[in-house]
Amino acid sequence: MCALRSCCMLCCMPATRTQVYLTEGQRRQIDALADAEGVTMAEIVRRALDAYLDEESPDPQLALAATFGADPGAAAPSRDEWSRG
Repeated sequence: MCALRSCCMLCCMPATRTQVYLTEGQRRQIDALADAEGVTMAEIVRRALDAYLDEESPDPQLALAATFGADPGAAAPSRDEWSRG
């Protein structure tokens, strides 16, 4: 990666420096992917993390829609019980 592109990425992309411990095997695989794609190790890690977070973060609207009417025996309390003070 050229120095100009590296500088631009650091200046334009809000980021937090984070350290992680990798196994030797993980590091070898990440390095091989980075070399093959011509990107940095950090870019490979960010892509993997983004993919994981996208699949692990369900849409709350879909979750609500999937559970709507799940307890057909549920009854709402009478509004007469509400305090109107």
